[in-house]
Amino acid sequence: MSDVTTRALEILQRLGAGNPFDAVPEGAQRDLPATSPIDGHEIGRLASHSAADVGDAVGRAHDAFLQWRSVPAPVRGQFVRELGELLREHKDDLGALVSIEAGKILSEGLGEVQEMIDICDLAVGLSRQLHGLTIATERPGHRMMEQWHPLGVVGVISAFNFPVAVWSWNAALAFVCGDAVVWKPSEKTMLTALACQALADEAARRAGAPEHLSQVVLGAREVGEALVDDPRVPLVSATGSTRMGKEVAPRVAARLGRSLLELGGNNAAVVAPSADLDLAVRGIVFSAVGTAGQRCTSLRRVIVHESIKDELVERLAKAYATLPIGSPLDPTTLVGPLVDEASFRAFGDAISRAQADGGTLVTGGAQDVAASDATGGGYYVQPAIVDMPGQTDVVKEETFAPILYVLTYSSFVDALALHNDVAQGLSSSIFTLDVREAETFVSAVGSDCGIANVNIGPSGAEIGGAFGGEKDTGGGRESGSDAWRAYMRRATNTVNYSTELPLAQGVEFV
Repeated sequence: MSDVTTRALEILQRLGAGNPFDAVPEGAQRDLPATSPIDGHEIGRLASHSAADVGDAVGRAHDAFLQWRSVPAPVRGQFVRELGELLREHKDDLGALVSIEAGKILSEGLGEVQEMIDICDLAVGLSRQLHGLTIATERPGHRMMEQWHPLGVVGVISAFNFPVAVWSWNAALAFVCGDAVVWKPSEKTMLTALACQALADEAARRAGAPEHLSQVVLGAREVGEALVDDPRVPLVSATGSTRMGKEVAPRVAARLGRSLLELGGNNAAVVAPSADLDLAVRGIVFSAVGTAGQRCTSLRRVIVHESIKDELVERLAKAYATLPIGSPLDPTTLVGPLVDEASFRAFGDAISRAQADGGTLVTGGAQDVAASDATGGGYYVQPAIVDMPGQTDVVKEETFAPILYVLTYSSFVDALALHNDVAQGLSSSIFTLDVREAETFVSAVGSDCGIANVNIGPSGAEIGGAFGGEKDTGGGRESGSDAWRAYMRRATNTVNYSTELPLAQGVEFV
């Protein structure tokens, strides 16, 4: 048993999840390997749920919803408060488990759990702010108002790169809105999901919430399809690739359900002549190599003015040369492993295609750079910078790996055209001290993304703002602002407190 496996099992025990491998029913097919990208070792094997199992989980969640929807929202908030307190108590353990299973460096694993805590805090406050409107009516002796009611069972499908935060964005809001949640995590990060489920069960026990309000189902495509197709699930929130989203959306639409999609990104930073280059370099490096380039908000394109391109590229190359690569459990590491062999191969293939398109590899690109006794089975790469002659097909694609393409512009209009000339529309940024450029970038004629930042990179969103994007990113919004409305249904009420019955629009019917 590897050190990573031992640590993972110890953490699961402390989080209340026990040993999930011992809990697999006798005779069940253990077809789901749980592995760590740190060393490639298998931690254990779990069994997939069947389509019937998914239906049973949805049924249990629906029964819980029928009780939960009648509980006053501020009381529902107490459940989420308890969950937030448990996350505070177990932050170090859950953060380490995220690092073990997703390959994030420890700081990012802890940051992801802090994000869960933050959304719980926001949701608890929101539980007293689920307000509608009072609307002026043309009819005397009448009152018109708008109310928001619980929606039902929310299906959550999450990706490996944010194995716990994305669930919490959906679940914390759904719970205070009066909904139940059935979660299908990525097959690459099942243990973190089981740990969160154990914490949610304990929070429900402490708060007196209904049993089965939160459910986890494990498996591959068939399990996701069963969840997506179930008519008892009025909302499916799916995070993943654009390809996945384009399959989920029509299936949900076919039964007139709702989809909340958070899909791919191909995020850029425009670096203007006036930019503070010290600030730009720091922002670019974190956004491009954080989580080994495996964030949906990772920086993939730098669009730099021709007058400062050489200086910026030189600075970036020097910064890249200092990046510690290795086990994410080592507190000095800044770049951990890619999640699996497929990502490893995609990294090399994309660089080869970029070079075939005339690109110049400025730095990085080496593979297996961190092989050691602790990491020998993991897929480690050296983050790459590629100077491109133009925005070719490979640049327009999202490669989930630390590759940064450098493009050059001469006019601000050209920079905006390059920026928007990709199918994805998640996050974006500009580094400039010119207020006109900054304001134009965040205006209707600037960035076409759901997130547009000035003098920070595209990565690292806070939970107070609604998160999501446009175009092939899917159009969904999660987390803060008014994202809670996606988890509720709206009812418009007209109350007649008079003795007359006037009709709207002056219609007479006698």
